[in-house]
Amino acid sequence: MEVNGSLKNLINYYHEDKLSHAYLIETNDIDKCLTELKYVLKNINCPHEYKDNCSNCNLCNLLNNNYLPSFIVIEPDGINIKKEQILDLKSRFSTMPLYTKENIYIIKEAEKLNQSSANTMLKFLEEPEDNILGFFLCYNANNVISTIASRCEIIKVYYKNNEDTIYNNEYFSNVYNYLRKIELEKKYGIMYNKSMLLNLYSEKEDYVNIFKLLLRIYYLALKNKESLTDMEFKNKFSFLLEKSTEELTRKLKIISAYLDDLNYNVNIELFLDKFVIELSEMNE
Repeated sequence: MEVNGSLKNLINYYHEDKLSHAYLIETNDIDKCLTELKYVLKNINCPHEYKDNCSNCNLCNLLNNNYLPSFIVIEPDGINIKKEQILDLKSRFSTMPLYTKENIYIIKEAEKLNQSSANTMLKFLEEPEDNILGFFLCYNANNVISTIASRCEIIKVYYKNNEDTIYNNEYFSNVYNYLRKIELEKKYGIMYNKSMLLNLYSEKEDYVNIFKLLLRIYYLALKNKESLTDMEFKNKFSFLLEKSTEELTRKLKIISAYLDDLNYNVNIELFLDKFVIELSEMNE
């Protein structure tokens, strides 16, 4: 299995006894990163010499399916990761690990730790135990509560192939034109809700996919602003690259919050009107 170099380095760190107790991993594809991180954990914990598709033990199968007692993946329950989820993690990790060398937890979308759940999480980080290893996966490390981020080693796992997929996305053309109207003709943003989106899409699932694509575009804008790697993106989205890092970061937070709101029963027209107004106000 091909694994991102930054993640593969964790295997070497482990064998050199240089592995930190907690990592904050910024990535543009959390699910792919999780899959590759599982590969790393299999390699580290294999009781034999690790091989892909090995059948000598049951570790890989248990880990792949999240059935391993000493391996817990936490993801947002609704809008946030809740305090109760962290309390459950602490309770389950009060015993020694089974089948692995450490009790291992992975927090998906670590930006969604709220103040309460983050405070509950701090004991793991402030008083790390030898047999606990943690990973916080996020889209933007700047959006993770500082008390968590400051206690982790930060690494970036960036998948270049993902840059190409936005142009092949079935929503791309309409979202691209819509985004130009919001950012370049912001005074008329509301009227374009109807002509560019509402007349085309009626299902909530469509808007979930649209906002995921918006989130992806702003994320790439932030990454390309820091280190330009995609000339096609520069040509298409120069109007985003002109914005400051702070503004792009704040807009990522807004889009992420609106994407969360789509989990609930919302009036799509009012939802979009509120969105373009809030996003446009940041351009004033």
